[in-house]
Amino acid sequence: MFNSNEEKDNIIENEGTEKPTKKNEGLFARLFKGLSKTKDNITGKIDSILKSYTKIDEELLEELEEVLITADVGLNTTMQIIDELRDMIKERGVKEPSQVRDLLKEIIETILSEGENEIIVDPSPAIIVMVGVNGVGKTTTIGKLAQKYKSQGKKVVLAAADTFRAAASEQLEIWAKRVGVDIVKHHEGADPGAVVFDAIKATQARGADILICDTAGRLHNKTNLMNELGKIFKIIEREFPEAKREVLLVVDATTGQNAVSQAKTFKEVANITGIVLTKLDGTAKGGVVLAVKSEVDVPVKLIGVGESVDDLQQFNAKSFTDALFGDD
Repeated sequence: MFNSNEEKDNIIENEGTEKPTKKNEGLFARLFKGLSKTKDNITGKIDSILKSYTKIDEELLEELEEVLITADVGLNTTMQIIDELRDMIKERGVKEPSQVRDLLKEIIETILSEGENEIIVDPSPAIIVMVGVNGVGKTTTIGKLAQKYKSQGKKVVLAAADTFRAAASEQLEIWAKRVGVDIVKHHEGADPGAVVFDAIKATQARGADILICDTAGRLHNKTNLMNELGKIFKIIEREFPEAKREVLLVVDATTGQNAVSQAKTFKEVANITGIVLTKLDGTAKGGVVLAVKSEVDVPVKLIGVGESVDDLQQFNAKSFTDALFGDD
């Protein structure tokens, strides 16, 4: 338990909380601003390289390759992009280095466009199971999602099924009170499956639209993680078969290739339907979006580009690529 309200506030502040959003600042403007570090690091460097060449050759392509790799696009994805770029240059008869920029943008947008980027919650009921290691912003993401859906007139219930981490349910409870939604929680160390069971019954009894479940971010090993998540999914299938289901993996963009490794691990133990990539505004290596999408083959559905509620945005490949390349 917390010793004071101040301690509670400190927990939330450390997790990352919402800040007031300027009324005139649109979603694209916030996306553009949130990707500014990545834009400078990727497209800023690409533009400098292209301006320094008078012809397209292998040396130019190698320099572009290096930019992508250092921006955490990942080796495999980078090689795929450069190979495709080489083919497009030949097929379209491109001669000017300046034209390569538009080809790169086209390739990146195509990669990011594959798969369903929307979180499906209509018609209700729907259940969203949030998975991911500790410290990636999972609790904050749940709180922001709950606030978004509540603002749309939906009735939301939260399930505090991360019963292994100290203060996890208390953190979620603070968000529930702040947003004004119901929460189902048990004592620390309780069976996560029992929490989900009770939360499903509460959702059904109250006629709620969406149930969002927190889950343990770290157990002793992959087998334990698989067993715990497996129990939760069995309960959902048995008790809530009519609900639309999303399993969202939350990863921290600032961790780079480690985010890709986490995504691959969780994909082995759960049927991940989408990725939530947080803290994109805090890194110059936002190329990890491409690595996660391409190497894990799971669509990115939400991205966090700031601390306000509106900075948790539904991922849109075109908007993301336009912001990355600085195009309005």
